[in-house]
Amino acid sequence: MPTHTGSCFCRNIEYELRLDKDDDARTSVCHCRNCKKAFGTNYGLTSKVPVNAFHLTKGTPKEHVADNGSGSAIHREFCQNCGSFILEYGDAVKDQFRYICVGSLDDPEALPPKGEFFCKDRASWMPEIPNVFHKKEVKE
Repeated sequence: MPTHTGSCFCRNIEYELRLDKDDDARTSVCHCRNCKKAFGTNYGLTSKVPVNAFHLTKGTPKEHVADNGSGSAIHREFCQNCGSFILEYGDAVKDQFRYICVGSLDDPEALPPKGEFFCKDRASWMPEIPNVFHKKEVKE
């Protein structure tokens, strides 16, 4: 059973991902506007994991809840001390999944991308990720 650890920058928040197998995590690069804004970059990089795989081991993240633009709430958890983004999830999947910020993993290379979404909005200078699923548009 693979276990991956992660934290915020200041390490006030620490967590473990306990997966039955690494394939239970689906890491994706997303170029949608929501991810660009949330990450403050030209893409978002999250790993979708079963809700029961995520375990806080230190601290309590602050939660921000907002409309995701389609009338449903999105929950984002982050460190209230250093501001590091830890995870997010929508109301529709709150009992099933968490989307972990890959940059918060202690070893961000442990869960490489399996797909790329909203590719039509990829920055022109950013290369396509080879050998992964590519989707130009996603129905919201």
